[in-house]
Amino acid sequence: MTTPIVSYEFFPPKTAKSAKALWKCVDQLAPLSPDYVSVTYGAGGSTRERTFNIVKDMVGKRGINAAAHLTCVGSSREEIDEIADDYWSAGVRHIVALRGDPPEGMDGDYTPTPGGYAYASDLVAGLKARHDFEISVAAYPELHPESGNWSAELDNLKRKVDAGATRAITQFFLSSDVYFRFLDRIEKAGINIEITPGIMMQPNFSAVERMAKMCQVSVPGRYSDMFEGLDDDDSARKMLTASYVAEMTGKLREQGVNSFHLYTLNKPEIAFVVSRVLGLTQARGFKLSA
Repeated sequence: MTTPIVSYEFFPPKTAKSAKALWKCVDQLAPLSPDYVSVTYGAGGSTRERTFNIVKDMVGKRGINAAAHLTCVGSSREEIDEIADDYWSAGVRHIVALRGDPPEGMDGDYTPTPGGYAYASDLVAGLKARHDFEISVAAYPELHPESGNWSAELDNLKRKVDAGATRAITQFFLSSDVYFRFLDRIEKAGINIEITPGIMMQPNFSAVERMAKMCQVSVPGRYSDMFEGLDDDDSARKMLTASYVAEMTGKLREQGVNSFHLYTLNKPEIAFVVSRVLGLTQARGFKLSA
């Protein structure tokens, strides 16, 4: 079995302490030589400058293949185009293009920014017209919370693919069956694009439960039962999370899945263990600063 393609997601830190934690996480995972890493973008573009600076430093100072998240929310087309130009000039060649959540969060109603790119498909087309970026987009194995049905969901994904998307990264899921049912749907819809499973590394079950509710992700009873009574046992929750994720990704691998995007939450331990289980055991080209 070939070594899979693995990538990591980080988020921009808010404080000097959390910035130190981020770079420590990067330094611990980078020697495993993931295919790329991505850095998220806050609701309404609230972390735009921090995201840019982190990605620029990863590419320019550390030689890491880094992708920048970019959303439609809160910026005009001219502003987005300028950001894209700045990324290209900084050596960034990969963008994760998203519609984005409203500034008030997922519970708010989405309204396109006046004069901006309205939806992710528009953003993808605009980016591709500007530069020859590699572009990843989002996919939702259990429907986006705002999608009324599968026809609307798949039509939206197809628009992003037709606009020039390279791959889709999924919302997290907690059962391999969910992913495979989604693959069946996109195949029947005639959508031909790499669908990379997004894998959650969160050992805090309460946090997973909150995210699952917001994103309409189903939580298997077995998963809930596994964490019962462990609210105060951080070590056990980390071990269980790593075990569960390793088991789930193993099932995906058995069925031919060969790429994984790990949502690290800026914490390296579980992502490192899962990466090793997947077969990443040595550096394959990343250059770290001294």
